[in-house]
Amino acid sequence: MSKKHQDADVAFIEALSDLVSAKDLAEIQVKRDYDDNSSLNVRVTRYAATTTVSAPQQAFAAPAAPAAPAPAPAASAAPAATAASNDPAEDPGAVASPMVGTVYLQPEPGAQPFVSVGAQVSEGQTLMIVEAMKTMNQIPAPRAGTIKRILVEDGSAVEFGSPLVILE
Repeated sequence: MSKKHQDADVAFIEALSDLVSAKDLAEIQVKRDYDDNSSLNVRVTRYAATTTVSAPQQAFAAPAAPAAPAPAPAASAAPAATAASNDPAEDPGAVASPMVGTVYLQPEPGAQPFVSVGAQVSEGQTLMIVEAMKTMNQIPAPRAGTIKRILVEDGSAVEFGSPLVILE
């Protein structure tokens, strides 16, 4: 990179920063191509990133709760305790995903699902498949029981530790 490009790039980045402030933008991203072998990719953000795109939705719900006005501290503590108990991940029968990937509820498109709500399963029986890096990983039942709830949709993305099903 030449000194001329470097000086121009610094001025360009400063101008982008001023634009973000002046227009009250959260972020701006620009790619500038100089030639086939040289380019500049700039992303200017107003605030420090606190979450990633793959973050579960529950992570976004927690900061919103303090914004709601509460009449008294004791009144706001009771709904928070109730909300925590409704979290499927807190259920003692929750079967969590052992990996990040895509969930499939049946062995192939159009086939019968591995399990359904109310189905009896035995220990080791396949509950679903999680595809990770083009590998189909069977998720076995950790114990015998009845499927109380299926918490994921076919083809949805899951994170490590995400609850998949509730097993009674």
